[in-house]
Amino acid sequence: MANVNRPRRSCLAVPGSNPRFLAKAQSLPADQVFLDLEDACAPLEKEGARHKIVEALNTGDWTGKTRTVRVNDLTTHWTYRDVVTVVEGAGANLDCVMLPKVQDAGQVVWLDLLLTQSEKTMGYEVGRIGIEAQIENAKGLVNVDAIAAASPRIETIIFGPADFMASINMKSLVVGALIPDYGPGDPYHYILMRILMAARMHDLQAIDGPFLQIRDVDAFTEVAKRSAALGFDGKWVLHPGQIDAANAVYSPAQADYDHAELILDAYDYWTSEAGGKLGAMMLGDEMIDEASRKMALVISAKGRAAGMARTSAFEAPHAG
Repeated sequence: MANVNRPRRSCLAVPGSNPRFLAKAQSLPADQVFLDLEDACAPLEKEGARHKIVEALNTGDWTGKTRTVRVNDLTTHWTYRDVVTVVEGAGANLDCVMLPKVQDAGQVVWLDLLLTQSEKTMGYEVGRIGIEAQIENAKGLVNVDAIAAASPRIETIIFGPADFMASINMKSLVVGALIPDYGPGDPYHYILMRILMAARMHDLQAIDGPFLQIRDVDAFTEVAKRSAALGFDGKWVLHPGQIDAANAVYSPAQADYDHAELILDAYDYWTSEAGGKLGAMMLGDEMIDEASRKMALVISAKGRAAGMARTSAFEAPHAG
């Protein structure tokens, strides 16, 4: 079944056809690495890349990383063999399969069934390998609610900006960046919110897509902050230089993490017998209640997933 608790602040794209990149990715501090058989592989390299990915998954040290393979989309003739070769060759060392350009729920169901058949064939635990669904065109966005509900294997819904921009005839060649002619607004806001609502409706993660100007880390950070502010869990990174920025943006600030943990401790105390069984209470100058606890749980979970340590503690008042 789906594991949506995996950290995915930074999701590093690695061409499956490049052994040097496959080796280097293992030492980088990305939360997730996805080994790519789709856009990062030339057509003549795809078959060989499958076997390079299998070898890398079986022999590499991917400790601490979510291991994902992006297969080709279902409008191509490569998808079936991508899945079978990778899962039957390295399924024991694979966490998720990413399906790009998902247009309807039926495509996710197809992948779920193929994964089940491959797992049964190999004697793997059925349902352990997750699915990541990438939304890259208008049809996929319109159907995103059904896509998110299509399989218990789904862990994330991902925005794919480049193909999406082309699919709606967006007037820009700069992938993932804001468009000056649009004015002060964000042309991707509706798309991101639509994906986020579908993901959260089914308790899934929402992942933002890449920013292709890989040397402009400041611009990457500014764009990432927009989806992070909405509640997205992470973003694709295409270059090692973007990893630290993504990890920072999609983690809480230390002060926010500390405050969230303080709220949780204070709420637990004041609602207990010892604290007087209060429903609402003051924490400094701030009133907190059940809604405050729910908000704090979100920040606390993100901080704990990022491995953060609190720097302050709640002190219950002394009796008397």
